[in-house]
Amino acid sequence: MRGLGIGIAILAGTLFGVGGTFAQFLFQQRGVDIGWLVTMRLLFGGAALLLISAARQGRGVLAVWRHDGVPLVVFGLIGMMPVQYTYMAAIGASNTATATVLQFTSPAMVAAWLAATGKKRPELRDIAAMALAMLGTFFLAAHGRVGALSISLAALFWGLASAVAAAFNSLQPGGLLKRHGAAVVAGWGMLIGGVALGVMHPPWNVQGLWDGRAYAFFAFVLIFGTLLAFYLFNTALAMIGAQKTILLTCAEPLSAAVLAVWWLGVAWGTMDWLGTACILATILLLAKEQSPETQAEKVT
Repeated sequence: MRGLGIGIAILAGTLFGVGGTFAQFLFQQRGVDIGWLVTMRLLFGGAALLLISAARQGRGVLAVWRHDGVPLVVFGLIGMMPVQYTYMAAIGASNTATATVLQFTSPAMVAAWLAATGKKRPELRDIAAMALAMLGTFFLAAHGRVGALSISLAALFWGLASAVAAAFNSLQPGGLLKRHGAAVVAGWGMLIGGVALGVMHPPWNVQGLWDGRAYAFFAFVLIFGTLLAFYLFNTALAMIGAQKTILLTCAEPLSAAVLAVWWLGVAWGTMDWLGTACILATILLLAKEQSPETQAEKVT
């Protein structure tokens, strides 16, 4: 079971990374609107997760609205929708490798927030992880040159914004997840975010050049890069726990980088790989098994 859980976690991370690369192709080579794709991803993923949950729980999927309606709406509008949009916007402004690696600075942001608010006493590895995340971002964004950016300012902004949104998603819905489960909370959050974003980017306002490849990649992003990847991620959480699962989903930035370089021809030099290594090292540090005493100090 442990070996199966490890394989499932790696597959989930890989699907997330490949889905992001296919989204980059749709944005940059087929002219698909970023807001429209995010709207479709949220609506499809949310509806599918709720239907799956309803098949198992029946009307239990509505229980979250009885006492937790307000935090659920906050999660959908300030958590789920922004994290999806900022990530895709970062891909559109740069490439899936840069966007994904920058988003993976979020665990260091969570550690910094918990330390700053006094909710968790910072340990040496927390400080080291934050330093590595900043160093990795410096290598990735500036290629080690002070005062110069190797990526656009928009790419850096959206990439770090996606990390902030991901960090918020790691902290805000903790109580909701414990009371109602990940599938129900994520399903409603995605549906709420999709409906809100759909006001500005209606699903019927389709743009871009649509051919067989575009339709195939769009279907992959929705089915495999969103629904299946999320399902496998949560399956891995149940089988091997959060720490190992988060560590193994480092396959996401690695698969995104390899596929973007090999297939889309993205330039990815020594400094980019060094920045990637630094940021992945933060995950290694923060996902390390902790003692019961340390776990008790942590607020999730």
